[in-house]
Amino acid sequence: MAKPKYKTICLAIFATALFIAGCGETDTSDIQQVNREPVIEPDYSGVTIPYNIAPMNFRIAEEGKNFLLKITSSGGISKNIRSSDGNVIFAPGFWRNLTENNKGGAIEIEVIFENKEKQLLRYQPVRMKVSGDAIDPWLCYRLLYPGYESWVEMQLILRSIESHKEKCFVENQLLEGNCINCHSFNVNKADRYLVHVRGSKGGTYLFDGKELTRRTLRTEEMKANTVYPSWHPSGRFVAFSTNRTVQSFHMKAGKNIEVTDLYSSLVIYDHEKNGISGIDDSDTTEYMETYPFWSPDGRHLYYCRAVQVKEGFDYSRVKYDLVRKQFYIGTGEFGPAEVIFNASEKDRSVSFPAVSPDGKYLLFTLHDYGTFSIWHREADLYLIDLNTMNSQWLPLNSNETESYHSWSSNGRWIVFSSKRLDGLTARPFIAYFGSSDSVGKPFVLPQKDPSLYKRMEKTINRPEFVQALPESGPRDFMRASKKPPQKAIWTGK
Repeated sequence: MAKPKYKTICLAIFATALFIAGCGETDTSDIQQVNREPVIEPDYSGVTIPYNIAPMNFRIAEEGKNFLLKITSSGGISKNIRSSDGNVIFAPGFWRNLTENNKGGAIEIEVIFENKEKQLLRYQPVRMKVSGDAIDPWLCYRLLYPGYESWVEMQLILRSIESHKEKCFVENQLLEGNCINCHSFNVNKADRYLVHVRGSKGGTYLFDGKELTRRTLRTEEMKANTVYPSWHPSGRFVAFSTNRTVQSFHMKAGKNIEVTDLYSSLVIYDHEKNGISGIDDSDTTEYMETYPFWSPDGRHLYYCRAVQVKEGFDYSRVKYDLVRKQFYIGTGEFGPAEVIFNASEKDRSVSFPAVSPDGKYLLFTLHDYGTFSIWHREADLYLIDLNTMNSQWLPLNSNETESYHSWSSNGRWIVFSSKRLDGLTARPFIAYFGSSDSVGKPFVLPQKDPSLYKRMEKTINRPEFVQALPESGPRDFMRASKKPPQKAIWTGK
């Protein structure tokens, strides 16, 4: 029995030597090679990351101890990192040096550790590609508890993508607990933005480049409130849908809640004149219209439309198509509607159109019916090439809900809400986009604590890239809420 004991002692000494020598010239003959990568959480294996991303901390989800990681890069940087519990926390300075000096290269992470049988195991290396394309430095998203009606705690968070720092943008506790709804920035910039608030301090809080004001964007001529916004790239106009909705609960497995339009239409708001006008439609069919989105040149307005529902309608038969209209900025007039993706013919429905900054592609969510895709497990992201009008399912999808999404300002990164981690709460996932044939494996927004998402009860939705920090903060919104709202005027149509 002396031999096994001697071997165990040798293994312990050898493991210690690994930590001291850092795998330099140490004999590795007693290490067992495992022909797979270690399981890490979050899953960052095989992803393409921007060089200015925050440290991609993770946890090694393998049973063992005395973890040794050998970090190498094609840029010639190497380092050994030790972890007693499997949590891998990169020093910010080292990580920045590793990524910024490795643009267009790759990072390899080799993992060696001792399992419960006291064997030393070496796994195949985890690899990450480092893109030379930067990502916008900030992400704005809504943070709240998942639910149907309650908004006791709700915030808009500005999270640094380049570090793990975050700050509160809007705090509903300073607005008498009101509901914070849609937020929107002018083409990823912080010089103009708006936030919808519902409740006693309700209105549209709009920053026009000079001041933050509360505005009422519903006039007597309108049948419903303004809801979903899109800034015209000129920064002067905002397209809104006006929606009157109903929330329903059902016994259908996996789809027990649905938010449905009873009525919706499109309007244009000129924030310089504080005027709202409708958009004429020459079509004789009455439609519901929602989710507007401007093309980057401002010449087309994309949106979703479905035939107007009647009393006693079947919500599962409401199907939205993807449509666009040409916009003539000189006159403020629109051309006729053009269907560019006929989802209803495929017995499907479209939501959240978003055109890439170069105007070449359009990203949208496709699901079974309606427009409220966050409650649809089958909801996936699709891409249209606007030159050929060919559409395709994207490989970044999962078996769970993929919903709201937005483009980075350079068009190389997509952020989207996904429930793939637990099927219940939405998390922001990021994917590299090179072309329709070059879409990277998505990764969840990195956190300082790699186990945070497992403990986090709140959901994260409507992620938007932002190029700089907005000037306003929670106290500015509180001060604006105490002043009477500026009431918009109807200017025609």
